[in-house]
Amino acid sequence: MIEQNKTRIREFLDRVLSSGDIAATGDYFHTDMVEEVPFPGQGPGLAGLKETIKALRVAFPDMHWRVEEQIAEGTRVLTRFTWEGTHRGDFLGIPPTHHSVSVWGMVIDQFEGSKVSSTRILMDTMGLMQQLGALPSGPD
Repeated sequence: MIEQNKTRIREFLDRVLSSGDIAATGDYFHTDMVEEVPFPGQGPGLAGLKETIKALRVAFPDMHWRVEEQIAEGTRVLTRFTWEGTHRGDFLGIPPTHHSVSVWGMVIDQFEGSKVSSTRILMDTMGLMQQLGALPSGPD
C-alpha cells in the first residue's frame, strides 16, 4: 500500500499539475478533502483545490512538477518537489512578469483508501515572490 500511495502522488503531479488535467483531481482526492494550509483564497474541499490548481495553471500555464524525493509511513506520504514555470497570467494580484521561476516545497498527504483525505503543502513562497519581483531579493 505504501508504494501504491507514493505512485498515486507521482501520477497526480504528472497528470493534473504538470499536464493540466484538472478534471482528474477527483481521481486522487476525496470530495471532502481538507487542505491543512490552504492557499490564499482557497475554498474548502475538492472544489477549492480544483479552483486553486486552475488559478496556478492560468498564472503558470507551462508549469512542470518534479518529484525529488518521497518518504512514506503508514497512510502518509511526504513528497519533496520542485516546480518550474513561466509567469504568464495574474498570480495573487501580480500581473504577468514573464519571468521563469523554480520553486521547491514539500507536501504531506494522508490517504484514506486510494485517495487523499488531507494534505499539507509547504512551499518556498518567499522565493517565488522574489523571483516574480514582488519582494526584494536577498543580499548579493
